[in-house]
Amino acid sequence: MQFHHHGYVSHDPRVLPAAGLGLNRSADLPDEVDVLIVGSGPAGMLLAAQMSQFPDVNTRIIEKRDGRLVLGQADGIQPRSVETFQAFGFAPRIVAEAYNIGWMNFWGPDPEHRENIIRTSRTEDYGLKISEFPHLIVNQARVLDYFAEAAAHGPGRIEPDYGVEFLGLTVHDEGERPVEVRVNDNGTERIIRAKYVAGCDGARSGVREAIGRKHVGGISAHAWGVMDVLVNTDFPDWRTKCAINAEAGNILHIPREGGYLSRMYIDLGAVADDDNHQVRSTSIEQIIAKANEILHPYTLDVKQVAWHSVYEVGHRVTDGFDDALEADRHPRVFLTGDACHTHSAKAGQGMNVSMQDGFNLGWKLGHVLTGRAPAELLSTYAAERRPVAQQLIDFDREWSSLMARKPEEISDPQELATYYLATAEFPSGFMTQYPPSMIVSGASQQELAAGFPLGKRFKSAEVTRVSDGNVEHLGHHARADGRWRVYAFADRSGEGLASWASAVEPVLARYTPADGDSDAVFDALAIYQQRHDELEFHDAPALFRPQTGPFGLTDWEKVYSAAPTVWCHEDIFESRGLSRDGVVVVVRPDQYVAAILSLDAVDALSAFFEGALLPAS
Repeated sequence: MQFHHHGYVSHDPRVLPAAGLGLNRSADLPDEVDVLIVGSGPAGMLLAAQMSQFPDVNTRIIEKRDGRLVLGQADGIQPRSVETFQAFGFAPRIVAEAYNIGWMNFWGPDPEHRENIIRTSRTEDYGLKISEFPHLIVNQARVLDYFAEAAAHGPGRIEPDYGVEFLGLTVHDEGERPVEVRVNDNGTERIIRAKYVAGCDGARSGVREAIGRKHVGGISAHAWGVMDVLVNTDFPDWRTKCAINAEAGNILHIPREGGYLSRMYIDLGAVADDDNHQVRSTSIEQIIAKANEILHPYTLDVKQVAWHSVYEVGHRVTDGFDDALEADRHPRVFLTGDACHTHSAKAGQGMNVSMQDGFNLGWKLGHVLTGRAPAELLSTYAAERRPVAQQLIDFDREWSSLMARKPEEISDPQELATYYLATAEFPSGFMTQYPPSMIVSGASQQELAAGFPLGKRFKSAEVTRVSDGNVEHLGHHARADGRWRVYAFADRSGEGLASWASAVEPVLARYTPADGDSDAVFDALAIYQQRHDELEFHDAPALFRPQTGPFGLTDWEKVYSAAPTVWCHEDIFESRGLSRDGVVVVVRPDQYVAAILSLDAVDALSAFFEGALLPAS
């Protein structure tokens, strides 16, 4: 963490200096805003945290609840989400309080006593096998708390306006703030005018209804009970994630944070065509009894039920993620999270995909509203995120079907475990790959950086900082501050990198405000092939030694070495298949690879940014 560059700091350095509208944030919800976020769920709170990094943009977030969420339904945190938490500055703290899924065990009927279950296999969880970040379980309410802290501690000082209910909206053809939003503000109906609105208001989204978008899909004929419980039990794997397939039904068992709480998804069986949702009235006593029946010969003595529900599996994707019904109109209203995709909870994807919706949208709104990018950028939100939602629905439909099978329908007892591990990259959040667009270069030279697939998130690796010899993950340097990352991997001698830096400085300066730091828009880092003790920091080009803040202090943390040392056991050139002749990897503010170019392709780099950004005024 870097601080003190604006002067000595003695307080918590995670509380960034207020700026822009954050210097005098009104306690009252104003009549006019730039961005109005409706709903403080995972997508909404991440979006607020991101917009707090754009303090000159007037952003407000409204929530009809009277205060913070106390008990959230979602709890699964995939490695990609933890990677995102790192960018927002709270990954280590939430990892410390969460439950780490290290293993997943599978149970099935005992061949000799079919009424009993036995453990059929143990598998390592996929989290730390494909990422430096773990697969976690932690209450959604705590995730929202951390994002709320990031929003409140960011320069924009954004906090939710509680007790404000969305009633409807109208998008006008003209006006600086063409979206007219009706709200009930703690008992008073009023109008708020906004430039843009983000509907983060859940599966029964009023924003979705207001812009005429429809959920496409249906509910499967299968019901599940879910409960968070404190128990005494003789089931030996109570603190291990388990998929249990028994003659009496199925259970997905997930230990929760804190060492005692666990969640169970209990199979309630097929739902009759004429049920008319009566299954949703299944009592908690019936759910507990069914769990005991499935777990036989083991028993649960439930001491407390923290939360429970009954749901029928639904798979729906909204027919559009924004209000641009005509192709020639820029969107003004956007849908995120459950407002545009719903599915079962068993794949642990709802909160995770919702947060990536917010991450994708946030920096784009910030860029457009601060004049960094043209309004066309906002059309890429729906173009990128709707295919991801459809992939999620397809995956969840298959996973849910596998989970709901009867024992006689299973020919291979290892099939579920095999599927769980074979598909790990998708649920972990690493399969998303955005196609070429104005922010994903179609002219990239992928062969120069095979380990950084174009359109996928930047997969970090360890490097050594030249200034002090400390080892850190290169990707962990990045923060969710709205800046682009330009990773310049040097040629063998470093001379090619020096020439590239000299040629590219005026290109980057074209988009950097004259009154801002030289790295206000682009965070450029150099990675050399030599050992750190063979390099001198001040020999690096000035591009990688920017002077920032009111004192013009040199930033010492942008020059790195890739060579293995006693502390760094990885060579990023080897592990990510990087050309030894040098390569430049451009990464978007939401951590996705946008361009891959050789050191002599300065014109191509210039052309890419010319299509993605606007020159600074």
